[in-house]
Amino acid sequence: MTNTIAAWLGGLILVLLIGDLVLYGSEHIVFLGKKLYELIEWLAFWR
Repeated sequence: MTNTIAAWLGGLILVLLIGDLVLYGSEHIVFLGKKLYELIEWLAFWR
């Protein structure tokens, strides 16, 4: 992945996250963050 693609992808994710926060609030983002952390921990166990 080139730096340009990484920058565009990071910017897109940031814009989508901000739009989601403005439209729906932050409660479900916290929930998804916790579930993502659990998934990462579970995957690290299988490594």
